[in-house]
Formats: sequence, structure tokens, C-alpha cells
Amino acid sequence: MAGPKTTSDSKQASKGMHRRSRTGCFTCRLRRKKCDEGRSVCKACRNLGLECQYKRPHWWSNNDARRAKKEDIKNKIKHKKLQEKAAQQGTMTTTNTPPSLCHSIRTSREASLGSQLSGDFNFNQYTTQDLFSSGMMAPPQFAPAMPYVAAADFSPYEIDVKTECQTFVNDVETRRESTISSFSGYPMLPAQGFEEDATWVQSEFHESRRESFVEEPFLDSQLWELPHAPFSPQHNATIQVEQNDQYLLEHFLKAVVPLIFPVLEANQNGSARRDIILPALESNEPYLHCCLSASALHLKTTRPELATGDLIDADIQRHRWDAINGLVQALDNIEFNHEQTLEATLAMIFFQSSIGRHDDSLQDIPWHAHFSAAKDLINRLELSNKMLAASSYGQQPPFNMTLASWIDILGATMIGRTPVFADTYREKNIANSSAGLAELMGCDDKIMFTISEIACLEAMSLEGKMDEVSICTYIKMLGDQISLTESTPDTTPEFAYAPNGAFRPKQLIKNITHVFRIAARIYLCSLVPDFDRSGQHIINLVAQLADAMEYIPTGETGHDRSLVWPLVIAGSVSLADSPFRTMFEHRSQLMGDAAMFGSFGRTTQLLKTVWQFNDEAFAKGQRKGLHWREAMGQKGWDFLLI
Repeated sequence: MAGPKTTSDSKQASKGMHRRSRTGCFTCRLRRKKCDEGRSVCKACRNLGLECQYKRPHWWSNNDARRAKKEDIKNKIKHKKLQEKAAQQGTMTTTNTPPSLCHSIRTSREASLGSQLSGDFNFNQYTTQDLFSSGMMAPPQFAPAMPYVAAADFSPYEIDVKTECQTFVNDVETRRESTISSFSGYPMLPAQGFEEDATWVQSEFHESRRESFVEEPFLDSQLWELPHAPFSPQHNATIQVEQNDQYLLEHFLKAVVPLIFPVLEANQNGSARRDIILPALESNEPYLHCCLSASALHLKTTRPELATGDLIDADIQRHRWDAINGLVQALDNIEFNHEQTLEATLAMIFFQSSIGRHDDSLQDIPWHAHFSAAKDLINRLELSNKMLAASSYGQQPPFNMTLASWIDILGATMIGRTPVFADTYREKNIANSSAGLAELMGCDDKIMFTISEIACLEAMSLEGKMDEVSICTYIKMLGDQISLTESTPDTTPEFAYAPNGAFRPKQLIKNITHVFRIAARIYLCSLVPDFDRSGQHIINLVAQLADAMEYIPTGETGHDRSLVWPLVIAGSVSLADSPFRTMFEHRSQLMGDAAMFGSFGRTTQLLKTVWQFNDEAFAKGQRKGLHWREAMGQKGWDFLLI
């Protein structure tokens, strides 16, 4: 019979029976820290501003991804400690920015939400019908179908297009025929130069795309709270269009969709189509008309032979009118799905900035008038509160609010106004939580929130609400905030392609953020009284931005179009001998026809106008040049350059 257990045996047995908790959050488990298992956010993650995940994350099963995540957490903790240390030393306020900068006039949240991002428009004098119908044409006659040319890659989803054909006798409908045709999302490859079998080409293409992302994992697919349930790969989207509009839909899916959300597409191949665009096309009629109008505008822009005559213009205006008419009806109907109305309204803003030319003379509603309606919908849906709640409870921010934030922040700089939801961005910045901006458009949220604060400062300066000493004080404080964002080693730009050719999507975001960070400094410096673009500090910053562009993929499928705002900010203050101009011209040539339309094409025309005036003024010894916003006003341009 065994003898009694000794104290040593008891300790060993106790030690052997101990098991690490399997119910703690994965963040604490990765850090090997004790977790209090608080739901929905544990105490440790809440105090450190970390993402608390109880659902098994994608990085948990991959050792390399675990190490990268652990390093990212270390950097976030280090960054937080630096902020706390700066606050204790009194170099910054506890919120890093002056409280008054979040408000254009009043200081309450309601005042900021009620502010008008509207330029010279007074929306109080218009009804909803007036706002969306002013200056619009009556819907034109249907245009005949025209052939399309596929110009971009598209993942292999089957799409059913339901077309309608009506027969009228003496204006009375006598027959309606419906047909459903399916087509694959694969692009149509040009015949010349491709002797291989089409199936082989398609499989090789998708295999190469899969291999190109081996080095870095895709970002989590659940980045946002989407307005639609995402499609499964087995789902066949059924999109209803008139028979003569089928060519517009196919062109949109094959040639226009790849131009939308290029950064998101680089990080989550196919997610923009599958989770955002196709569900909206299938269920949201105003959104569908917006897309068909954008498709016709893209055809007009990229195929000059279609621009002769009025047929393509009729298609553009017909669908534009149908989209706006649908939005008006939805806004007037309190029981309508306002999430879909907001979705279509933001598409009217964003798609127009992604395509078209600077000299397009077709009548349209200004982007900021659309955004005024979007603001009301956001308030009605309480999306800003939902975005703030996402930081407290570990939820995903609403996708429509993330897209609206991108438009709001950079759009405010276009017209010299305070961002409508400046308070929301500031609270997100304080909470150190994500709004999803980096994953959607490439720039880190903190830099975007800082740009919002700079826009607030500029608005107050333009309104004469601050003296020069106060302006310079705030400029210094915001400059310190930008410096805090580059205190970690991973902010150094590197090539987005590894030596073995593998694409690095996370590095692309770091590189884009680096360019935006430099542009934010230039934007901030431009608010200094008696700003001189020939100062050595500005010359150096512009040169730094030109150097940083070397790490951004270029060409027709590159990401230059994701950086039009930094290019405007830096390019507008560049001198004639600046390396920026050489860089800009070279990259424009590499882009080919893609450099002639959309926000990039408009930026090109704007910079040419500014350079011509400022170079002549500088040659005459004048130090004060023409501001890019003044140049747009002189030309009658109302661009949203994002």
C-alpha cells in the first residue's frame, strides 16, 4: 500500500492539475496575461485600448500572424504610454487637441451635428424636393444598347440579369416580356496576344492572385456592420434592368467596380463586390440607377467614339434622374428603408468623384448638397452613436458611417468648413478605436482624425474667430499630435511587394498613411500666418512626400488614385523645380488613360492651373500664391478630391 503523500508530492500534483483558462479573451491569451473575462470587453483590454476578442480570430491559428499581432499590440501599448507621458508633462491636453477645435461656433454635440457642410448653400430655404430636383433634366428617351469593352478583373460570380421588354400600342402597354440571362464575372480578354485557352488563363490568374497574398493574411472580413447580408459564393445575384440597359450593367461590373475601393480590394480580394456592391444592386433601386449612370459616364469618358451625339448623355441623365427621384420619394416616406437611402446617396457622391472628367458639362447636384441629405439620414439612423458604441463594446462600425466619414473629413477641406461629425471623430480618437478608415481607403484613422482637427482650425481661422497667436499655438499642438503617430518603428515605408513578388496589403496601408501624414503636416503648416511656400521647411516636406510616393504601386492598376488629396495638398505648394512635379508627371504617364478621369484627372487639371499662376507670380517676386481652393472657385469647379 502506498504511503502518505508528502508536501512535495502535493505541490506537484496541484501543479499538474492546474490548467490555464480557455475562456479568457484571445488578446490576453496572446499576451499571456490574466483575463477577468469581462464581457463584452475585459478590463485589461479596456484600460489599454486594445481590441478584445472572445471569438477565435483569424490570426490565432497562424504563428507568423500571431507574432505580427503581438508586435502590433506592443506598439499600441507603447503608443498609449507615450500619450499618457506627454499629457502628464503638460505638453498636450488630455485629449491631444484643443476642445474648441471640434466646434465651428457652438460647443455642444448637437451644434456640431447640426453644422452645415454646404459651402454657400442655405439648405433651410429648400424642401427635400427642391434640393434633389433643382437643375435636373426631365428623363430622356431610352438609348439603344451599345457594345461594351471589359477593362478590369472580376471574380467568378455568376450574375443573373433580368431584363424587361415592353410593347405599347397607342401608348397602352399590351405585352411585357421578362428574360433572365446569366453571365460570368470574369473579364473578357482581348483576342490578340492570347493564344492560350481562356479557361487556363482564368485559372492561372486566380491562382496567381491567391499566391500573391501568401505573405500577409487578408484582413478580417467582419470589418464593418454592413447594410446587407453578404452573398455566399454560391449565390447568383439577380439584378433587374431594362433590356437596353444590360450593356450598362455589364460594363459597370466589369470596368467600373474595380475602380471603387481599391485599397479594400487589395486587402480583401472580391469583398467590395460580394459584400457591398452586388447586394445593393440587387435590392436597392436608386443605387442601381446611380451605378448605371456612373457606367454610362465612364463609357463616355473612356470611349470618345461614344461621346459623339446625345445617346450616351441621355443614358447618363436618365439614370441620374431616376436615382434622385427615387431618393426624394424615399426621404419623404418615413417608413422607407433609410439605410438603403443613405447607401444610394453616398454612392451618388462617391461614384461621381471616381469617374468622369473635369470638363463634363452635364447638369448635376453638387456633392455637398447630397451630403447635407446624407447628414440628416445619418442623424435619423443614429449612425454616429453606433460608431462610438463600437469602440466601447467591441462591435463593428457601420459601413455607411465609415464611408460618410471619409467624405466628410476630406470634403470639409474642399470647401473650408468644419467636418459635420467632428465631435464623433474626436471621441473615437480619444478612445483609440478604429472607424475602419484605414481598411477602406488606406489612411490610418488617427491621421484622418487629425486632419479633421486641422480642418476645424482652418474653418475658425477663415471665419476670423482666432487671433494669430492662438492659431500658432494650436498648430504647434496639432503638430505634436502628428509626431506621436510616427513614434513607432513600423511607420517607416517599405515596398508593398516582397522580394519574392508576394503582395503585402498591410504594408500598403502603412505606406498610404505615411503619405497622408506628410500631407497633413503641409496642410497644417499652410495655416501659419504669412505662410511662404518657398520656405525650406515646406520645400523639404514636399520633397519627402515625393520620395514617399516611390513606395506606392503605380500604373493602371496602382494606387495613385487613392492619394489625390495628399497630391493636391503637396502639389499646390510645390515650386517649379520641385521633385514633386517630376514624380507627378512620371506617374501620370505610367497610369495611361486612367490619369485623365476621376479625381486624379481633376487633380491634374487643378494643379496645372495653380502651377501656371504661381510660377508666374513667383517669377515676379510675389511670395503669396494662388490657393488651390481659390483656383477651383475661379474655374467654377466643385470637385470632391478624395
